[in-house]
Amino acid sequence: MPMFDIIPIPAFDDNYIWAIVHPLNNQVVIVDPGDAKPVKAFLQNHGLSLQAILITHHHHDHTGGLAELCQTHECIAYGPSSMEPICQVVEDGDSVQLFNNSIHLSVIASPGHTLDHLVYYGHDWLFSGDTLFSAGCGRLFEGTAEQLWQSLQKLQLLPNNTAVYCAHEYTLDNLYFAQSLEPNNRDITIAINQMIAHACTLPSTIGQEKRINPYFRTHLPEIQKKLGFNDSFQSFKKMRSLKDTWQVKS
Repeated sequence: MPMFDIIPIPAFDDNYIWAIVHPLNNQVVIVDPGDAKPVKAFLQNHGLSLQAILITHHHHDHTGGLAELCQTHECIAYGPSSMEPICQVVEDGDSVQLFNNSIHLSVIASPGHTLDHLVYYGHDWLFSGDTLFSAGCGRLFEGTAEQLWQSLQKLQLLPNNTAVYCAHEYTLDNLYFAQSLEPNNRDITIAINQMIAHACTLPSTIGQEKRINPYFRTHLPEIQKKLGFNDSFQSFKKMRSLKDTWQVKS
């Protein structure tokens, strides 16, 4: 298989629109185009043709450029049933073939942030949308804490070398929150020091997330004690609630 480039296209204040670029035929697949303008500029600047679009969920900052890009580039889009008829509907257990079958990505349902959320996994890549962030996870807008918990449990089972391409640059804020829960976690401290100097902190890996992401670590006695529960799920639920109002201390 050729070596694909995966490039972040910044959008809005902190979104990443991911571009999977074929190294041989100047084609690209775009993930979660919340805004058409930066995608069109990226295509023009690099002389690329848009082959397909992947959508993780219906929020506008992930879909705002979808209709325009599909119309102007006549490409196919894949996404949850909430995006019908613009997208070809895919659901848990489906596979998406890209670049004339050079890439096969498995579709995994990951409700919680929204009810329709999907992630795409294959070739040691995970396009996690707003379900899994580096050192964090998405807010609960439509789903339940139990749904998001179960979604994250599934993602933890992916191989440690899986590269995590999430949709927002939240890493430093998430790491500071993680540090408030585990002040003696050396991996979190190292990650903070490394991330401070980088405009883009992604991708992470599943293995790294197991070391620094508190939502992957609620089984640990010290975190459960900090949150006042002797239970992984209840600790997760409390943690997600705390993060909603947490702010970095100046």
